[in-house]
Amino acid sequence: MRVTGIIAEYNPFHNGHKYHLEKARKLTGADKIVVVMSGDFTQRGTPALIDKYERARMALENGADLVIELPSCYACSSAEYFGDGAIAALDALGVVNSLCFGTEAGNIEELFPIAQILATEPEEFKIALRESLRNGNPFPRARNEALTHCIPGFAEKESILGLPNNILGIEYLKALNNRGSIIQPVTIQRTDSDYHSYRLDQGFASSQALRQSLSMADHNPSSFREVIERVRAQVPENVYEILYERFGNRYPIFPNDLSSMLVYKLLLERHHGYTSFVDVSEDLSDKLLKFTNHAYTFDQFCEGLKSKDLTYVRISRVLCHILLNVRKEDMENYKKQGSIFYTRVLGFREDAEDLLSEIKKRSKVPMITRVSQGDSLEGDIAQRQFERDVLASHFYESIVANKFGSGLMNEYERKVIKI
Repeated sequence: MRVTGIIAEYNPFHNGHKYHLEKARKLTGADKIVVVMSGDFTQRGTPALIDKYERARMALENGADLVIELPSCYACSSAEYFGDGAIAALDALGVVNSLCFGTEAGNIEELFPIAQILATEPEEFKIALRESLRNGNPFPRARNEALTHCIPGFAEKESILGLPNNILGIEYLKALNNRGSIIQPVTIQRTDSDYHSYRLDQGFASSQALRQSLSMADHNPSSFREVIERVRAQVPENVYEILYERFGNRYPIFPNDLSSMLVYKLLLERHHGYTSFVDVSEDLSDKLLKFTNHAYTFDQFCEGLKSKDLTYVRISRVLCHILLNVRKEDMENYKKQGSIFYTRVLGFREDAEDLLSEIKKRSKVPMITRVSQGDSLEGDIAQRQFERDVLASHFYESIVANKFGSGLMNEYERKVIKI
């Protein structure tokens, strides 16, 4: 059985994602496709537009055979953590032969040398990096200068590292290298709109553009029918049906919906400061402490704290880490012991039961199909990672319940999606 892995957020799922699934199956000759997908929080440090179960359903109805959840501590983190956690999850299954991901470069040969240097950090690279940092260059500039010392012709291609999907692709290659994984990487050229585009183009629109459009309907519900028809042209019909039916009772969720919960958590942790959380320096902790009484929404925190050295997204991730209790000590312990201690199934196609059987035979970690199984995981580290995932889901569900007046869904009572 040939199995291809895909790493995704599907926030929300659109026609470009369906194209990726179809192209991946064709390029790799896959019998089955496994998607490792962010749960209820995403790499931008924000809540997903719609919950992980609905997004898993979208994927399964459009080409995926199995969807597993990327633990929340990796899902809302930087490209390095995100890539390492996702590759660890796919590698742990023991059945994945290839990984297919989209990049702006569309040429894996351009990414391999960069990934190799960044994974192994040869002495020449480290010396050049230190020298550039001593000269006052910010880290991205210093890293590019160091790579120029190590890779002939890199100076003409350094823009590669300025594009988001190239960056993720390089992190996937690094993680595969560091793990000595047998998974073979394959990349395809992104054919959708720019990752940051807000336009609903005639081609494949970005998830960002879809979220922006749906936010208009969130602020002005009377515009929903007009908005959803524009969205309809950019998503598969079965996704449109989910987005149409669930609007106003299960989604959309946006960062500012976290605001009251975030302020409470910042106040709760204020006495100790915030340096124990991932990505929080002493300087940033001090800024957060001073700013706590001057902001009331998630967006106000991000806008008020961003600077030349701290992007909006970096601040957003930090706030998400604080809210979800993603601490430096835990992440260090996870990495020391393998990063992933279980795989959590969100959904599968019924004709993929042979894939599940093969995973059960070969998997390096337990596969969880019922949340209650997490209670029997061995070791404090595994238990902590799983408990934080459940907590993240309950946080998200409390936001949904508060915004739409719906009942609070208990993660222990949610069922795996079967298509």
